[in-house]
Amino acid sequence: MLKLTKEKKAAMDRLSTKDGIISALAIDQRGALRKMIKALEVEPTDQHIEEFKKLVSSELTPYASSILLDPEYGLPAAKARHKEAGLLLAYEKTGYDAATPGRLPDLLADWSVLRLKEQGADAIKFLLYYDVDEDAAINHQKHVFIERLGSECAAENLPFYLELVSYDAENSDANSLEYAKVKPHKVITMMKEFSKPQYKVDVLKVEVPVNMNFVEGFAPGETAYTKEAAAAYFAEQSKATDLPFIFLSAGVSTELFQQTLVFAKEAGSTFNGVLCGRATWKNGVKPFTELGEAAGREWLQTVGRENIESLNRVINQTATSWHDKAEVID
Repeated sequence: MLKLTKEKKAAMDRLSTKDGIISALAIDQRGALRKMIKALEVEPTDQHIEEFKKLVSSELTPYASSILLDPEYGLPAAKARHKEAGLLLAYEKTGYDAATPGRLPDLLADWSVLRLKEQGADAIKFLLYYDVDEDAAINHQKHVFIERLGSECAAENLPFYLELVSYDAENSDANSLEYAKVKPHKVITMMKEFSKPQYKVDVLKVEVPVNMNFVEGFAPGETAYTKEAAAAYFAEQSKATDLPFIFLSAGVSTELFQQTLVFAKEAGSTFNGVLCGRATWKNGVKPFTELGEAAGREWLQTVGRENIESLNRVINQTATSWHDKAEVID
């Protein structure tokens, strides 16, 4: 059971619906957003990044319980959000140093939890890449790092959302059949580790425990799991933590993400919502970049809005309330 101070509970309420469902929009991408713009043969500028984030925030937060942004390019977007949408701010540097083993985490040098709180953050989000089977010395560094970060959030009485992304140090292709076979072990073991009290995590933002593109009935080709095996992994993941947890969309299509949530519910998962990014807005990058702000806005007002509203309908039928996993302490 998650124990929350009154101040943290109030912040958690600002980030979720009145029923305790987290239907959050994520656009804290920095390097990934640059790559999307560059793929359209346009050289991305800071202004491109800031303006697109601002546009997404102003047009889509009326339909989200909260928005996740970065303080590097996202503060104008934070100010443009709907008045009832909560604000999560990212604290990690984007990407990782591929030349150094371990995908070691790092914080934004110009920020602290206090400074992010002063910018209006209702919660702090940090992304950690983690391989449960990597060298123990590397994982020890990550454990200590997250303990520090959890303590910093607790000192400022702000909820700590830890985003966990699994990987295999021996296999760089996370979309491969080989990785799909080991993914449930990686994801579920990782969740168990960071649910321990020393990390002071309030909400886990996690991947689903399987690659749905290799699940029988969803796979376009070869499979790694039967439907029954995949469902069992969803149930096992849910039992792996007492904390509220939400799913990230991991860049899959809107349709597949929604189908995944329905599958999770049917498997008995007690997930508490989503923090959904690219599945909602990624196809809006093209009209914005090639045709300008008005075209980007029109796409967000039509297709983008339908993406988020259809997702909300699925979440309302599949997610459970985090209120059932938390209690307020004095």
